[in-house]
Amino acid sequence: MKFKLLVIFSLLIASINSFAQDKEVNIKIIETSDLHGNFFPYCFITNQPKSGSLSRISSFVKDQRNQYGDNVIVLDNGDILQGQPSVYYYNFIDTVSTHLCADVLNYVKFDAGNMGNHDIEAGNAVFDRWVEDCNFPILGANIIDTKTNEPYLPPYKVFEKDGVKVAVLGMITPAIPAWLPENLWKGLRFDDMEETARKWVPIIQEKESPDLLVGLFHAGNNAVQISGIYNENASKDVATNVPGFDVVFTGHDHSKRYSEVVNVAGDTVLIVNPGSNGDVVGDVTAKFKMKDGKVVSKEVGGQLTDMNDYQPDQEYDALFANQFSDVKDYVSKKIGTLSSTITTRPSFFGSSAFADLIHTLQLNISGAEVSLTAPLSFDTEIKEGDVYVSDMFNLYKYENMLYVMGLTGKEIKGALEESYSLWTNQMKSADDDLLLFREGNGHSSAFYKLKNASFNFDTAAGINYTVDVTKPKGEKINIISMADGTPFDYDKVYKVAVNSYRGNGGGEILTKGAGIAQEELSSRILSSTDKDLRYYLIKYIEENGVLNPQPLNQWKFIPEEWTQEAAKRDYKRLFDN
Repeated sequence: MKFKLLVIFSLLIASINSFAQDKEVNIKIIETSDLHGNFFPYCFITNQPKSGSLSRISSFVKDQRNQYGDNVIVLDNGDILQGQPSVYYYNFIDTVSTHLCADVLNYVKFDAGNMGNHDIEAGNAVFDRWVEDCNFPILGANIIDTKTNEPYLPPYKVFEKDGVKVAVLGMITPAIPAWLPENLWKGLRFDDMEETARKWVPIIQEKESPDLLVGLFHAGNNAVQISGIYNENASKDVATNVPGFDVVFTGHDHSKRYSEVVNVAGDTVLIVNPGSNGDVVGDVTAKFKMKDGKVVSKEVGGQLTDMNDYQPDQEYDALFANQFSDVKDYVSKKIGTLSSTITTRPSFFGSSAFADLIHTLQLNISGAEVSLTAPLSFDTEIKEGDVYVSDMFNLYKYENMLYVMGLTGKEIKGALEESYSLWTNQMKSADDDLLLFREGNGHSSAFYKLKNASFNFDTAAGINYTVDVTKPKGEKINIISMADGTPFDYDKVYKVAVNSYRGNGGGEILTKGAGIAQEELSSRILSSTDKDLRYYLIKYIEENGVLNPQPLNQWKFIPEEWTQEAAKRDYKRLFDN
């Protein structure tokens, strides 16, 4: 009898041990990306309620922690320090308080962040302060300190959840030098993502032995060469060509994506991109089966989860009510008056008051002879009457500096040839499109109906010219004269006002178009503002009081008997929804 009881007891103990050793662990990983300062369910630019936002994300994260307990990992994938005035205010106006961006992320209890190109755009002083204020690491394996030749930020972070090790490797697109002035990232370099991954993945595997390897990449899905140097949007290349990753979170291109690729080792890698502005999050669940304290199998899946199904977090909104009020007071400051409403829409079809206002301001601020600019906001307007700081974020979307560069007349023409080739079709008949549309009609967003991004659609002021849309690239532009009627000289070097994005090679207008080598661009910069262009635009409007924006009418599409009717058709196709 005692023997039978001993056997039963032994079997019971063995069963308990087996139960304790064999278990399933579920880990939830949440990704935000390209929030662009959307911390509140309110737009400080339009002064209206807004979809998405970190406030709604906070509600979702709390819900997930109620379900998964401590087995939740929350990651941000960069481009958070630019966009809404809420970040501009704490980047450049209130530089003493804890940065709002760190405050809100700390409240939500993010576990790691990643650096994006627009975070670098804020400048070293700003992003260093933000990194220091965050209670979690901001990653950047391929952001290298040129003095030490080591990563400027932690390359990766390891989390242990219920016996499971999750490693997260963070990287940024390396094309920063093609977009941003060196003074914003002085002392740093940005290494190729695939080369960096090949270095760090074996290190992580050998040192950390993770059960799950996650890529947190501020780069899009489809690789392209920028200026013949930088491999941009290489996330899928890394996931495919560097074995080891289970999940790759992407960002930067604002394109929602939930897909899989098979890497060179034959393993499946999940690729997730939540788009932008906090409307959606990447929502991944990793399920692990464990035996004797070790992972014996894993299953990774998930979805893109809409944050507009969640209410804003009332506790969050109440906690940051003072910061909300400070930002709202800042953007509500009146700076001048417009005599008429201006909109970006006419900018795609000819000389427009909106684009030409920026041209006029750039020429006046810089003293340049020629100005190049594009409609940085695709579809926006500023109404006649009082103008406020908030309107300046519509007038000028990004924190670019203003450069004056030395370009020959021939290079100006080349730049315009490249620009117009990005947005105008070569018309063969009067029935053809004037604009260059994407193939297919499955694009609900007007921005994505066009083949290329409108922030690269440069026009010029200071010169009179025509654009013959029946001609191929290289033959479209005919520069007639300077704006005052004096001759235009293709061999003369002119002072040209451009934003720093363009001047550093952005859009490849000056490299492909003007034919200037990427490494030569910096030598062409004659002067640069020390603050962003929006700052000087605000000052200019304050000083002038009342502005009467009008089209300069210094360029037009020809032949007009074709283009005027085509413009009417294309306008409806682009904007009539």
